[in-house]
Amino acid sequence: MTDQELVERAFAMHQFSYAPYSRFPVGAALLCEDGTVFTGCNVENAAFGSAICAERTALLKAVSEGHRDDWTTLAIAGRGQDYCWPCGSCRQMLYEFAPDLRVLAARGDGTFQEALLSELLPCGFGPKSLA
Repeated sequence: MTDQELVERAFAMHQFSYAPYSRFPVGAALLCEDGTVFTGCNVENAAFGSAICAERTALLKAVSEGHRDDWTTLAIAGRGQDYCWPCGSCRQMLYEFAPDLRVLAARGDGTFQEALLSELLPCGFGPKSLA
C-alpha cells in the first residue's frame, strides 16, 4: 500500500467520526507489516475527557486483534489547514508498541508530511524504560 492510499483510507474515516463538539473529524489508518490496515475515527463525548482520538481507536483495534509489534505506518487526516499530528496522549500510547513508527500527518487539502514517532516524542517512556 502506498502512503497516498493509506492517507486516503484515513480521510475515508471522516464519515464515521462523531465530533459534535469540536466539529473537527479526524480519521486514522494504521498499516501492519502483513498489509493489514486498522482504521479509526475520533469519538467525542459530552464529558470531554472521555473522548478518544482516531489514532487511539485504530491502535486499540489492532491490539485487540493481536497486532502488537508489526506496525509500520500510521496516517492521520484532519480537515484543517494545519497538518494533523497526534496529540500527546496518542504519541504515548503509540510509543508503547512502535517507537519507530512512521507517521503521516495530512491536512484538509490532502497533502501530508512524514515524521518518525521517536522524533515526535523524543526521550519517550516505554516498556524498556521499566527494565
